[in-house]
Amino acid sequence: MNSPRFPDNLAQLQGEFMSGWQDLLAQAQSGALTVPKDRRFSSSAWQAHPNFLFLAHAHLLATQTMQRMIDAADLPEDQRERLKFSAMQWLDAVAPSNYLATNPDVQQTLLETKGMSLLQGMTNFLEDMKKGRMSQTDESRFEVGVNLAVTPGQVVYENTLFQLIQYAPQTAQVYKTPLLMVPPCINKYYILDLQPDNSFVQYAVEQGFTVFMISWRNPQPADTDGIDKATWADYLQHGVLQAIDVARDISGEEKINALGFCVGGTLLASALAVARARGENPVNSLSLLTTFLDFADTGILDIFVDDAHVAYRELQLAQGGLMSARELASTFSFLRPNELVWNYVVSNYLKGQSPPAFDLLYWNADGTNLPGPFFAWYLRHTYLENSLVQPGKVTVDGTPVDLGKVDMPVYLYGSREDHIVPWRSAYASAKWLPNTQRFVLGASGHIAGVVNPPARQKRSYWTADLPKKPGDPQQWFDQAKEHPGSWWPDWSDWLANHSGVKKRATKRMGNARHHPVEAAPGRYVRLRAV
Repeated sequence: MNSPRFPDNLAQLQGEFMSGWQDLLAQAQSGALTVPKDRRFSSSAWQAHPNFLFLAHAHLLATQTMQRMIDAADLPEDQRERLKFSAMQWLDAVAPSNYLATNPDVQQTLLETKGMSLLQGMTNFLEDMKKGRMSQTDESRFEVGVNLAVTPGQVVYENTLFQLIQYAPQTAQVYKTPLLMVPPCINKYYILDLQPDNSFVQYAVEQGFTVFMISWRNPQPADTDGIDKATWADYLQHGVLQAIDVARDISGEEKINALGFCVGGTLLASALAVARARGENPVNSLSLLTTFLDFADTGILDIFVDDAHVAYRELQLAQGGLMSARELASTFSFLRPNELVWNYVVSNYLKGQSPPAFDLLYWNADGTNLPGPFFAWYLRHTYLENSLVQPGKVTVDGTPVDLGKVDMPVYLYGSREDHIVPWRSAYASAKWLPNTQRFVLGASGHIAGVVNPPARQKRSYWTADLPKKPGDPQQWFDQAKEHPGSWWPDWSDWLANHSGVKKRATKRMGNARHHPVEAAPGRYVRLRAV
């Protein structure tokens, strides 16, 4: 990275900083400082200790000035974003809230507990060191197959890459066309099947859909069957397309509906492009939730990807090996360090508190390793080169990928505050999928926006008709109407119109060729990354 040239208005920024500093001193001397509008400094202990309150304001002033200097620096935009991210990491790390000596709330807790909070914090720290990760929730309160991923069903197929779950019907009649869900392979599938009251799978089954779910295998360092050499093409051919074939065979339907979430959606759309290039048309409708197809704008993740980094990953992983779940989780946590790192340093270690039970955060800590060749291919052809939206640039076993051939009806969903898949990028898929019928924007982020059951009556979502040629997403948003509650019923109504007539439900899982292997959730999802 070239050294940044100082901005022309450096003197102005310096002057404004000094003015802000003098204002802080004056307010501190007069006792007029108030608690900042920042959750890190929100407790009454900060207000009760003027010296520490001054430190908090000084930190925020320095942070604001540093950010303004970076914004004004004469730098290419990609370098500016990297510098801004690096500065954010350091500024967040040195916040006075993160240290015993400069956090009055921590000190007050230490006195009130007669030192026991610090002792318990050290115990928490040592336990996390043993686990190799920071605890974000009370993990003792959850167990997959006991109170997570408990929608009844059977594993009806498995190979080296995935198990396929068929869920038992919970209505007297079901729609004729079944639904296959393709979750991201970077995480466990049960983000879509948490607890019964916030399970997307449970909701879909209750609406009368016959649901199949891919449960991706979690590769381990000790595996000897070659899964560490699995490629992107393997995940398409022996993963997604194989699951589609099995679901069609079991249901007896020529076509099924399919839904992909995050990376699962990228895999699904790519697999369908391969199928169409081969003259096959196995899917009746496609739903994509917070999914990248066009990687032109990857948001904050763009700072991690350049030619040198991708070349390093290819040298490290392209011929085999595993991209560890631990490294992936650390990367995503530091995209939002105050919420996902330093918040827990203060509460768990400095104050000795145990994090509350939260199913979503339990899932977040239950990541999966990825085969190295898969990861290296994905990094280059999506984040670096944005190849999927260039017809024919990507081939899978000699078959060209053209998303323009994925011509079944499409439902797109994005989350407004998504920092993983910016909603404008989720919207951009409509440009490449010619039969996109609906785009819905939900409130909140990448996960919380998706997992929003109607019964909780939380959040909201926006809808508007798509133009014939989807262009500026902001124009779509400007005319969109906001609705209270969950987007799930909107999707369910749309899918029902693409699912045919209803028929009597049968309790039989699988068929003569695909016998039940074991009860859901199956073995693959229970295996934790090491």
